[in-house]
Amino acid sequence: MNGSFHLALALLAPLVGATTTYQALDVMPRLAASRERWQRSAWYVVGVWMIGIGVWSQHFVGTLARVPQLRDGLDPLLCIASGLFALLAAYVLLAMTDVAALTRARMLGGGILLAGCVIPMHLLMIASLHLPAVRVGAGQHLWIWCLVVAAIGAAVLRLLHAFRARHNRSLRRRIPVAFGNALILAATLHLAMRMSGERFPGGSAGDAAAVVWVGSMIGVIALVSMGSAIGLSEWVTRLYQRTRSLAGSLDDLHDRLRYLSTHDALTGLPNRATLIDRLERALDGARDGRGYVAVLYIDLDGFKHINESLGQTAGDQVLCAVAERLATHLRYESVGRVGGDEFVAVLERMRSQDSAHRIVERLLDAMQLPLVVGGITLCATPSIGVAHFPQDGDSAEALIAHADVAMTAAKQAGRNGYSIYDTSMRRRAERALAIQRGLHAAIEDGSLSLHYQSKHDSATGAIVGAEALARWTHPELGEVPPMEFIAVAERSGQIGRIGEWVIREACRQIGAWRGQGMVSLRIAINLSPLQLNQPGFVDTAARIVAEAGVAPALILFEVTESIAMENAERTRLMLRDFRERGFEFAIDDFGTGYSSLAYLQKFQVRQLKIDRFFVQALDEGGPEARAIIAAIIDLAHTLAIEVVAEGVETQLQASVLRTLGCDQLQGYHFSRPLPPEEFERHCRTLPVLAPA
Repeated sequence: MNGSFHLALALLAPLVGATTTYQALDVMPRLAASRERWQRSAWYVVGVWMIGIGVWSQHFVGTLARVPQLRDGLDPLLCIASGLFALLAAYVLLAMTDVAALTRARMLGGGILLAGCVIPMHLLMIASLHLPAVRVGAGQHLWIWCLVVAAIGAAVLRLLHAFRARHNRSLRRRIPVAFGNALILAATLHLAMRMSGERFPGGSAGDAAAVVWVGSMIGVIALVSMGSAIGLSEWVTRLYQRTRSLAGSLDDLHDRLRYLSTHDALTGLPNRATLIDRLERALDGARDGRGYVAVLYIDLDGFKHINESLGQTAGDQVLCAVAERLATHLRYESVGRVGGDEFVAVLERMRSQDSAHRIVERLLDAMQLPLVVGGITLCATPSIGVAHFPQDGDSAEALIAHADVAMTAAKQAGRNGYSIYDTSMRRRAERALAIQRGLHAAIEDGSLSLHYQSKHDSATGAIVGAEALARWTHPELGEVPPMEFIAVAERSGQIGRIGEWVIREACRQIGAWRGQGMVSLRIAINLSPLQLNQPGFVDTAARIVAEAGVAPALILFEVTESIAMENAERTRLMLRDFRERGFEFAIDDFGTGYSSLAYLQKFQVRQLKIDRFFVQALDEGGPEARAIIAAIIDLAHTLAIEVVAEGVETQLQASVLRTLGCDQLQGYHFSRPLPPEEFERHCRTLPVLAPA
């Protein structure tokens, strides 16, 4: 081959070839990673177009590097035809390598197809430049040229397929391969040009400059186009990955929100709504004859004390441990947390109703095992209520409500056990609900009142005080026993409000009797455990008494022995606060608890009230009751504490108590609890002694 050699174009051609190879290496893994059809089509269009332009541009610039002049111009049709073969070669390149496994037959066949595209592209390009045609020379040179191009094409296919894997996408792998492949293609082009047997017409320096300018423009345009495509594809990929990441985050957030809406955040168990849905599906199966269904309502015994003594964190750990144990012995999706320490379980597809009882008994046995929380060994036993479908309810809500009623009955029966729902429980629950609702208006509508039972000096029989006892007449239920409505008030949290009313009403009555000329008596008022735990209760009592203008010494608060000793140190501190404000205090039901003599001395109470159990036992004539009462009286007198015997109903009991030295007597033998007017008349029939 004769002619000139343009160094700038000779260097530019391999750069275009390297960029083209990099473009191909960039497109292949993106095709492999695309899952949507539109994504693959888009990458095919970008890849075929840019790789085709790169292949054609490298050939064009490489050819011009050895062409002296272009006086005859460029044939556009032949140039376009040459470009179409370049695009076809790019498509063959991508289509043959876009497979999971590149077989040898596919690789060789692809190499032949590439040769069938590249050789016509090269010949048409030479013709479009009006250069002398290649002289074949007995045809052997063309066959050699075809074999070389096919072999190189097969090698390029193998190379591109290797870079289809995502782990080969790094720049340190692509760039050396891109430049190496460009040099091979440049050498191939040089071989093709050497096979041209005609002399290229010579040209002047101006002709050479024109060739360099045309070749440079084509090369630069190709580089800018492919560089822009590579940058754009990288940007699109990053944008797509970010979108997928955001979409994944939104999906995760959606899944998390859906999980939180259907599960308990602390224990991870299904929540009430999810459990009801589960129960509804179980009931549908039972209606179709697929076994029996039962509902368990589970409440932990004494969980409140765990929270108060060890803190909420320890309480949460106990709930999580209990939830895990329940999920272990019951199906996870069939047990859920519906309240603070309350769980509900659905038993379905059982062979018989007795199966539920056996499951509950096994569950109770498993719950007896201790729990270790924060290095402390605890025992969280349950009370369980059981309701069966359909006799105990035909809906999910009814079954859960009835199982709850049965659970309450299990607690009342002693806890750490189970109870099966029956209709009598429902009646008791409805009555308790009616009482709870009625108590809301009991103070305002005047249905709640105070009766007074007198206390008598054992020696003289004079009235020395009285105990204020709440009485309530429900508008529909009639007279409700104090033990019943007080228990409901304690469970519903209404006892605090009622307790304040009792203090206020007792103070008002003391003032009214004082205005009528009666001797002021010390009135005893019973306190519930909830009142003792109520923050600021002592201050509230002091404020009520001060507003009524009553001396605090006329109010004597009574608390049972078991409640006082439940937290003896707290009781001692509270009694100190009562004494500092001038109030008196008494320990009620003494003898039935577990008193500590040390704390009894620290309490410094004014009175001990002997439990009626020992007083009533005096009628039997046995020595045990007399001995216990005598010991209590001697102990109290040693500590300078007055002794009151309650529940005195017979003359024999009164006589024995006087003989034993009891200070005061109280009971039906002297007077029943009386309304204020009757109590006033009662006081006018007997001597009355003012409190010391």
